[in-house]
Formats: sequence, C-alpha cells, structure tokens
Amino acid sequence: MAHSSSARKRVRQNTKQRALNRWRLRSMRDAIKDFDAKLATGSADEAKAAFVKVQKVIDRSAQHGTIHKNQASRRKSRLNAKLVAKASGKSAPAPAARSKAK
Repeated sequence: MAHSSSARKRVRQNTKQRALNRWRLRSMRDAIKDFDAKLATGSADEAKAAFVKVQKVIDRSAQHGTIHKNQASRRKSRLNAKLVAKASGKSAPAPAARSKAK
C-alpha cells in the first residue's frame, strides 16, 4: 500500500491509464476483427473502408503509446497485404515461420 501522497496519486493515475490502454487495445482488436469479417464476407470496397478505419485506430493507439510504433506499422502492413491479396483474387500470404533457436 502506498504511504506518501505522491505514491497514492501515482496509483490513481496508473489505474486510470491502465483502463484507457485496455479500452484502446480492445477497440483496436474489435476494428481488426471487423476488417477481417469484411475481408472474408464483404466486397473489396467494404474491406477497403474497414481498412481505413482500422488504420486510424492503430495509428491512434501508437500515438498514445499503447502499442509501439513499429508494432503499429507491422500490423498495418500485414492487414494491407491481406487487402491487396483479396483485391487481386489471390490467397493471403502465409506468415513466415519463426525459428525458436537463437
């Protein structure tokens, strides 16, 4: 338990920030799921509109520090690859196999 007033304030701030970060992550995941659903069942135009929306949500999450900017870039790149594959009629690219040994 925090004893000093500054430590108590820090606990309050952390609680609020954690809630805000969890909300941002949840909204990002929901937008990605919506994009995947539009990609699977909708037209290419619907998927493009969903991609624009999810791109904004991902950028906003990175801007606020909820996710790292490189993670945001990687997510957008992978989603864009799925969108391009859908538009061209090809199947989505498979993720590269990761080796466990270093």
